[in-house]
Amino acid sequence: MLAIIRIVLVLILSVIICVFGIVYCLLRPQQSYHSDFFGRLFGSMAPIFGITVKIRNFSNNPLPKNCIYIANHQSNYDMVTVARVVQPRTIIVGKKSLLWIPLFGQLYWLCGNILINRNQSSKSHNILIKIAKSIRTRDISIWVFPEGTRSFGKGLLPFKIGAFHAAISARVPIIPVCVSNTANKIKLNRWSNGLVIVEIMTPIATQQYEPNRIRGMTKYCYEVMKTKIDALNQEVVEFETQVLGH
Repeated sequence: MLAIIRIVLVLILSVIICVFGIVYCLLRPQQSYHSDFFGRLFGSMAPIFGITVKIRNFSNNPLPKNCIYIANHQSNYDMVTVARVVQPRTIIVGKKSLLWIPLFGQLYWLCGNILINRNQSSKSHNILIKIAKSIRTRDISIWVFPEGTRSFGKGLLPFKIGAFHAAISARVPIIPVCVSNTANKIKLNRWSNGLVIVEIMTPIATQQYEPNRIRGMTKYCYEVMKTKIDALNQEVVEFETQVLGH
């Protein structure tokens, strides 16, 4: 019964957010300041799923004005966890098929986010680099899921190099955003589904890297994120064992 209530409530709220968002964004479409606002709205639904989201380094450390964020991509629950930390004037890179999701896809596009065809890797790669080079003139940041797809409990998947090539070309820092595990964690019929930690890490400078060192930088960022995610997962397990008895 609890699962049904949650599903119905989330569907109703999602439709309301999307319809309101489409009307709102039509007044000023394709603006980079929309994504963080609607990210927070979707993120506000986390308590409906019985999730407690803990955000770190969100307000304590000043973040660069122009950068590329990279985050691990686990499942559709990212909409109520990691979406909460999308920063102002940040556009998100997503797959083109999102456009065909009723209401949400149209809102995603109207927010000024980037839709790319992952089957045309070279074209998508060039689009990302072109936008990255305009980061400073457009006064924006870019949010990328470098795994290229949802991991669905398989752990951190290998990174594609597009985001790192773009960061080096634009000479902007990379900021890893790490989210603790949500795979097989959320049971819709369970009242409390525990803790999810989202941590915004220290910016990684790209000025010292040359284009021929992209794979080295990609590997370095992967190891940094994997180590942090493993640590977050262990912390969550210890917390839930001691406090929640999960």
